[in-house]
Amino acid sequence: MPVIKQAIKKARQDKKKTKENALRKGAYKKAVAAFRKSPSVEGLNKAYVALDKAGKTNIIHRNKASRLKSRLSKMLKTPETKKLAK
Repeated sequence: MPVIKQAIKKARQDKKKTKENALRKGAYKKAVAAFRKSPSVEGLNKAYVALDKAGKTNIIHRNKASRLKSRLSKMLKTPETKKLAK
């Protein structure tokens, strides 16, 4: 256990941040898994929000969040929308 006052405060802060990070990481993983199970526009929006928050707070790298968003959006595209995009 820390003895110095600043070390005690740092340990308390680390404990709080660890909980918050775990919640945010779990939220983005659940959102992505739910979208992959049943793709929908609403599910995609929830996954985007969760990934953006995780990337913004350095739970995951911003480029990883961007890459996952790109892959998820590809899952939602139908053959008709792909023809329109060309």
